[in-house]
Amino acid sequence: MTTFWSEIIKLADDLETFNAYALEQRWSDGLPLIPPTEARVERMLAGYAGAYDTVVAQLPVEDADCTVEKIAINAVMAGCQPAYMPLLIAVVQAVADAAFNLTGIQATTNPATPLIIVNGPICHDLSINCTYGCFGPGWQANATIGRALRLLLINVGGGIPGVRDMAVMGQPGKYTMCVGENEADSPWEPLHVARGLQPQQSAVTVVGVSGCFNILGTSRPQAMLREIADALGYIGSNDYRFGGQPTCALNPHHAMALHREGYSRAQVQAALFELSKKPVRAFADAALLDPRRDLGALTEDTLVPFAECPEDILLFVTGGSGAGAHNLCLPSFGNTRAVTVPLP
Repeated sequence: MTTFWSEIIKLADDLETFNAYALEQRWSDGLPLIPPTEARVERMLAGYAGAYDTVVAQLPVEDADCTVEKIAINAVMAGCQPAYMPLLIAVVQAVADAAFNLTGIQATTNPATPLIIVNGPICHDLSINCTYGCFGPGWQANATIGRALRLLLINVGGGIPGVRDMAVMGQPGKYTMCVGENEADSPWEPLHVARGLQPQQSAVTVVGVSGCFNILGTSRPQAMLREIADALGYIGSNDYRFGGQPTCALNPHHAMALHREGYSRAQVQAALFELSKKPVRAFADAALLDPRRDLGALTEDTLVPFAECPEDILLFVTGGSGAGAHNLCLPSFGNTRAVTVPLP
């Protein structure tokens, strides 16, 4: 980053010249960047109380040190506000956790990308969208926090498409994918509480997802669960191959319908786990299931779920609270586990 920083200072605040040079050097995600001048970076660092040269983590594929200052530089380019810095630091810590397998996600031919899920008071404090259109445009925090992570994965981790990032096609979520959980309209404990934290804590959870697709379904609980399991449980999913972390973003209306029927979050996970099971003979090539050591010796009749256990199914409530019948399925990279990091 030394060369990077010195070139930025030379280019100063010339927007067009900086962006042309950033594209040439492959520092960019292709969208216009805000030049991280010294003054802008200092303002971003005002959102952090510690030493700027603190190494937060090492980011693969290059295994390069990701310092607080490097986070600030990329946050400026992404369009973040200084108040986002503590959350961005937690995001970097989360994706660098070995269980997340960022090395695999950075270099794979799969289109996998980190999904950032934010919980706790910080959602309100930073105006992170967790209601209508939360996966879409229109919210600075959602857009720029996810974008800052992508720039860090490129500029510090070395995940340059076609060089270290070998995704055959990629996906739009590689630009940005950050949402909040709609805790106010959820009938269950928030995701971070289900994962062992206290309700008053703020936290970030990351999971490596291969994309997202909509389910338009019924509000009848048993039918709804079948629809979600069938959508997430497609034969070509990495989740079947590795026993992964299939993820469902459930709308508040459907979550409430399940709750009224007596389902807890854990019971929904258990139901989806059972409904996802397919016999080995349903798969075109049983050899693709060889990584599933959790299943033991396979026969044609062995039932294969898309996760190793119900708890591995990631379920959170988000989106608008009206009577819309839409849920979002996000298959995972498979060889990854969600990581939750509390904010200080």
